[in-house]
Amino acid sequence: MHAKGAGDGRVRRRLEVPSGITLRELHDVIQAAFSWEDYHMWAFESGRDRYGVADRDLGIGSAASKRLGQVAPHTGERLRYTYDFGDDWEHDILIQDVTAPEAGTAYPRCLTGRHTCPAEDCGGIWGYGYLIEIHADSRHKEHRDRLDWLGLDSADQFDPAAFDAAQVNSALSPLATVLINY
Repeated sequence: MHAKGAGDGRVRRRLEVPSGITLRELHDVIQAAFSWEDYHMWAFESGRDRYGVADRDLGIGSAASKRLGQVAPHTGERLRYTYDFGDDWEHDILIQDVTAPEAGTAYPRCLTGRHTCPAEDCGGIWGYGYLIEIHADSRHKEHRDRLDWLGLDSADQFDPAAFDAAQVNSALSPLATVLINY
């Protein structure tokens, strides 16, 4: 899955999750994998159907009652996940493979990825691009303020190109379960 991001490429996370996971649980996995705090509205879209926190007025059905394997059961199928309807982080989710779980393996898990995730509330794709631009220019009038906002002491503490699978898996570990094959 990847989020449309700024800079030289997209922020990517290749995740393995059980097909029996609910879309609500998948939302939690994405939040952990992208280091977000889960305080914005969100929805999955599959064809014309939308799932999230049920809201009849917005045409959103309950994500807790739909499983990933119900809405995207086959290799090659896609979902769209949008987080923060203001910043509008769009994630394209591609089902790359459907396999039996490996014995003794905890899911969800991150296999690989690319780039540091955007900070929560940075203003969407455009705001993140601007944040990276400011970060790269120590003479920019907002440079110090943005470092403070990110909770950093210096610019070398933030590398937009960095990715650490172990760190993502550590964030996913509270959600992990070892599945048993029968």
